[in-house]
Amino acid sequence: MYRKAPRLARILTCAAAVPALLVVAGCSSDSGSGSGSGSGSDSGKKDQGATAKQSPSAAPTVEPAKFAALPDACKALGKATIGELVPKAEKAEGAADTSSDPQARRGCSWKGLDDKGLKGSQYHYLTYGVQRFESNQTLGSGDERAKKQLDKQVGKVQSKDGVKDARSNPVSGIGDQATTVSYGAKEAGTEFQHAVVVTRTGNVVVTLDYNGSGYAGTKAPAQADLMKGAQKAAKEIVAAIAKANQ
Repeated sequence: MYRKAPRLARILTCAAAVPALLVVAGCSSDSGSGSGSGSGSDSGKKDQGATAKQSPSAAPTVEPAKFAALPDACKALGKATIGELVPKAEKAEGAADTSSDPQARRGCSWKGLDDKGLKGSQYHYLTYGVQRFESNQTLGSGDERAKKQLDKQVGKVQSKDGVKDARSNPVSGIGDQATTVSYGAKEAGTEFQHAVVVTRTGNVVVTLDYNGSGYAGTKAPAQADLMKGAQKAAKEIVAAIAKANQ
């Protein structure tokens, strides 16, 4: 019995120590869990920071306008062209349109009466205007805005008062796109024939009207001749616009 007592004491001592170890282990486990919770919090903060740093997607940009300038309207057509299309023009240099913004709108016109005495006379009138559109983040690119304007101009020509037998046709070879409109109209008691070309080159729209009438027994100029002249003049103006932006 004497020998077994110390052994029993040692067993009891170890048994008593076990709960203490378990408590320490449990505390250690809680501490680790707390540490893990703190790590998760840090991770959340990092995620929030990453989200905060993400910038919103940039708004789409529109294509820059192709042309930034317009030519002198009355100099866009050469003297030879005016001499051919408007014989005996009252002002060979043309009459410029007034514009509050010449960088966006310009125009010029010529008129002349080719008096052939007893053979009668023919009156010719050539007028045109150009309109340039800037690219706009809200309204769209200059080209797109010009496309819409071309359609509006064609509709405007066809709906004018007194227009008779209007015929419109898309044509190629004049700017980026073009439409011609032919029609007759009675103006101040006289029958006129009109040949209109509405064309777009980049962000610029050209609307040209070449018309004529006959006096003293002379017939009005032939519609085909007027349209041929109108298209020639429109091509020359398109070229002048490109040259003004070189």
